[in-house]
Amino acid sequence: MSLAQAPYSHPVRVTGIRGGGPMTYRLMEMGLIEGARVEVLGRAPLGDPLHVRLGDYELSLRCEEAELIDIASL
Repeated sequence: MSLAQAPYSHPVRVTGIRGGGPMTYRLMEMGLIEGARVEVLGRAPLGDPLHVRLGDYELSLRCEEAELIDIASL
């Protein structure tokens, strides 16, 4: 399952990031690494972007970025 399909307000753990290149490294630099705890807080009215909590900060991710992030339930 990818982060784009994660349910709201349900903490999940990152199991990996698919792909390669600059996008993958940018996501990893933001803290989206294997084992990180992430929670989807909401979506924009048209579904893109996602509002997520990662550790002690919040960020927005486009759906195309969230599709690259594999997750599992805690």
